[in-house]
Amino acid sequence: MEAGEDRPGVAATLRALREALGRPAALWVKESSARNLRHRDFLAPRAALRAAFPDGQVPADAVARVTSLCGAGVLAVRGAQQVPAGLEVRLQRPDAFRRLLLSPSPAPAPTPVPVPAVVLHCPALRGPAAPRHLRPLLLADHLAQLLRAQGVGVRLVPALAEDGRRDVLRQLRVDWPAGPAGTDLADAVSALKRALGRAPCAAGCGQGPGAAALPADVICKVRLKGFAEQQGLVGYDPNLDVLLVTEGKLRSVAELQQAALQCTAGGQGSCCSIVHVVSCEEEFQQQQLDLLWRILDPGPHTALQKYLVCGPVKVTNPSSPIGADQYLQLRKRQMYEASVMKYGELAQDEAWTEVIDTLTAAAIRFEMLSTAHRSQITLDLQDSSISTKGTKSGAFVMYNCARLATLFDTFQRAVERGTYPPLPPPSELNFSCLREEGEWLLLFNYLLPFPEVLQQAAQLPAPTKGIRITANTEAVCKFLIQLSMDFSSYYNRVHVLGEPFPHLFEQMFARLQLLAAVRDVFHSALATLHLPPLSQI
Repeated sequence: MEAGEDRPGVAATLRALREALGRPAALWVKESSARNLRHRDFLAPRAALRAAFPDGQVPADAVARVTSLCGAGVLAVRGAQQVPAGLEVRLQRPDAFRRLLLSPSPAPAPTPVPVPAVVLHCPALRGPAAPRHLRPLLLADHLAQLLRAQGVGVRLVPALAEDGRRDVLRQLRVDWPAGPAGTDLADAVSALKRALGRAPCAAGCGQGPGAAALPADVICKVRLKGFAEQQGLVGYDPNLDVLLVTEGKLRSVAELQQAALQCTAGGQGSCCSIVHVVSCEEEFQQQQLDLLWRILDPGPHTALQKYLVCGPVKVTNPSSPIGADQYLQLRKRQMYEASVMKYGELAQDEAWTEVIDTLTAAAIRFEMLSTAHRSQITLDLQDSSISTKGTKSGAFVMYNCARLATLFDTFQRAVERGTYPPLPPPSELNFSCLREEGEWLLLFNYLLPFPEVLQQAAQLPAPTKGIRITANTEAVCKFLIQLSMDFSSYYNRVHVLGEPFPHLFEQMFARLQLLAAVRDVFHSALATLHLPPLSQI
């Protein structure tokens, strides 16, 4: 088999296992714990088998089909047997190592075109800069990267204004369009005003008798509740009633409208999805603008608005309200002091400044994104709350990424000195040397499912009822944290660069190839968070 051909995956293997048993139900589970992986890789549990077969006994011909699995993306089976726990399957592990480690890249192939387009709208950019506003913004930034990796066209709204917030977002490595949103919005706002004058649920527009009673900056008022009831819209706040329409609100609608039109003009379909990434405090105000847009523009894209709602961000023991810039500077100081405590006084040079800046961005991104978006998160601002090695932190992930860089740098310098020969091409390596428990754990739990982790994290399901959707936006951070823990455990236990004896090179080279693939996974996952891999800490 040529390198990179027929890269196996979890989904394809599970599908083949289901077909082998001739049952459509999802009978199989992939094992992940080190304890279970000592005995098996997949299991059809006993309870599921009892529901599928008389007395729970799998026919011999079905077991034979399981052991002879084949097909695109399917892992080869070494053996299958029925035990008290169910039907367990063990894979041909050297073959799995070979097929995965000969693949050129762990990243998923882009979704075939034509692909849908998505407008990610983050209203937090229009409000004051506080830690709770960072959460939806960082989530939208991460989600945009995940969607683009799948080949989805993404537009980000609103454009970032020229204010102090831009420097904070630059330090957090947020990639967001700045300045005026495309062409001037004056014509679009004027068109919306004309539509407002024709809307039956609008009152007080123009110079009519109702206009005099409105505040000076209000163009007219719109009855949202009656419109929502008339349209049969589900999922909106029942307290939505009358909206006082201002020039600023119309500009917000015009910017959304323009982004949607640009998506369709780019040949990405007749309409695009609009996802409002909002904090729970902002959702009500955004629903008002959502309904206003529906009233003024009956186009198909207004009906495709969805809400990705972030739970509250609670700050413990704040001496006073804290802004996003203060939060960033606090975390930067804490990261510097934690690094000094671990490594001694740091050189005040550009390299270390970049390291501290990257660790700070990683710490904040993981704080905000490693929890499911709908759940509350709590920020502890005490100095003891952050370190360079806490196993749940972004700094811990960056630390392990740097360990891999140091490993390969050490190996390369040893090659240049003549201590080791150069790493042979992957096709010449003997992957049957990889017999250590931690090696299979790294491949089976991380290298194998990584493309599917990215796909699932980027998946935006259509709401079955109402306007809210949920997404697995925490998946990448959790994946990186768990990978860091298992890699760290393996690296502390196994001496990868051994003595320079020729009879040890075969195993060392196979391990280096495995860890090179782990390094690529780190880099690809961190890229979705706009975090560069560190070569030192």
